[in-house]
Amino acid sequence: MTEPGTVAIDTVDVLDDALLAAMERLLPQLSSSATFDERTIAWVVSHEACTLLTATVDSVVVGALTLVTYPLPTGLRAHIDDVVVEDVVRGRGVGEALVRAALDRAVAVGARTVDLTSRPSRESAIRLYERCGFVRRDSTLFRWTPPPAG
Repeated sequence: MTEPGTVAIDTVDVLDDALLAAMERLLPQLSSSATFDERTIAWVVSHEACTLLTATVDSVVVGALTLVTYPLPTGLRAHIDDVVVEDVVRGRGVGEALVRAALDRAVAVGARTVDLTSRPSRESAIRLYERCGFVRRDSTLFRWTPPPAG
């Protein structure tokens, strides 16, 4: 049993109603354009390249992130995506516990590097990532979006 207020990090292996409700509550805090889809969450949990980690405080899921690992000719790489922490617990170490657990998992599976991206306006998140050992890279992010079907 954990002490009250202690952050517990778990790897999601099975979806249940409580976790789905938590993800539905957290996704809008991640992105205003994010839409909750139970099938997508189930796909993430079952996908061999994805590890969904959750942070729980006092039996309530208050954060999550996805660690994606993938093989390349240059070695196994990892990427942290969709980091979200409930507004009411920000600043209490939840995000750091999630990120450090993801880094531990990446090391355990042999990833050579772990990347992530963050919008420049997310100053507290950037400070968190730097505190966890991430270094800014001189790179340009490109994104391609398929045109609307029609």
